[in-house]
Amino acid sequence: MQPQYDLLIRGGTLIDPAQGLHAVRDIAIAGDRIAAVADEIFEEEAQTVIDASGKLVTPGLIDLHVHVWWGVSHYGIEPDSTCVAQGVTTAFDAGSAGADTFPGFKKYVIDVSTTRIRAFLHLSSQGMLSADIGELTDLRYADVNRAVRMCETYKDDIVGVKIRMTGNLVGENGAEGLKRAREVCEATGLPLMLHPNASPLSLADMLGRMRSGDILTHCFHKSDTGILDDSGTLRPEARKAVEEGILLDVGHGAGSFAFDVAEAALAQEAPPGTISSDLHTYNLHGPVYNLLTCVSKFLLMGLSLDDALEKVTAAPAWAMGMLGEIGTLRPGALADLAILKLSTGCFTFTDSKNQTRQGEQKLDPVSTIKAGRLYDPSAFDYQ
Repeated sequence: MQPQYDLLIRGGTLIDPAQGLHAVRDIAIAGDRIAAVADEIFEEEAQTVIDASGKLVTPGLIDLHVHVWWGVSHYGIEPDSTCVAQGVTTAFDAGSAGADTFPGFKKYVIDVSTTRIRAFLHLSSQGMLSADIGELTDLRYADVNRAVRMCETYKDDIVGVKIRMTGNLVGENGAEGLKRAREVCEATGLPLMLHPNASPLSLADMLGRMRSGDILTHCFHKSDTGILDDSGTLRPEARKAVEEGILLDVGHGAGSFAFDVAEAALAQEAPPGTISSDLHTYNLHGPVYNLLTCVSKFLLMGLSLDDALEKVTAAPAWAMGMLGEIGTLRPGALADLAILKLSTGCFTFTDSKNQTRQGEQKLDPVSTIKAGRLYDPSAFDYQ
């Protein structure tokens, strides 16, 4: 008899926050879809069997904020060695490309990568090319019509609009740039991802331009435009924004995550909606390393394993309107899975401000299944 499944993962602890599932189960894959989840599926029913005993099996991880326009953006890194090899099956590039550069990003990165990549288009048509020139210091690059046309042309790839509001990146154009980014979002129906660090505009001014479904990334950064005031108290405009449906995204990065800010926010019942890495060339070898290291930092700050994993599976999938296709182990969903090891011991974690914390748990990738195909981390050069 011909086996009905292509791949069977047996004996792992399945954690699927989208379904409230946390139990030892077998899971079978046919083609690029999850076919069955059960207490026991017999080995002879599958062509290939993986023993996941003692491991965690989760939906393929989703990183809502990366920079993978390698060779063009000064932030860019290779996507497959840093994403799918590390358990991330879907990654969202956060503004590396703009209207002038997106076609190349599509052809040379999105279309040829194993990692599933979607993108937030930068308002600046140049995207994030240079470390020396702020992308919105010249408003000639902030052409609303060109950005709208690009979003419409590549509507299967572009999922939102990105703007960075830091002073040296916008110069005197912060208010006008944000106004134009909002216009692109209104014309396309796409959400805005806003980087608020050290902006010439107040946090209240920036949040006042945001709408339900928009994303405030770098939510736990430390600057005058952070979600905490000088006394460490959550700003009322930040709480109001969350209540109105604005998503708080971690976006760890090289300078955008501070333990003390995150700890204070968590203590005031302001957790992140999503955990993302902001992985790029300046933090790849520390303090970020990969998305699972970011998740592990939230375990040491008190999030449960299920809650932390929800913020890199179901939550980003839901935010991007993709839950059910990705972000879950429900039969019929794309066969995107991460097999993980949860180690216990004493681990040192470092934030973007060189603060350290000691944690007792650390998540590491074992192997990744994307659209039904198995990938081992050793198959990719980690650069």
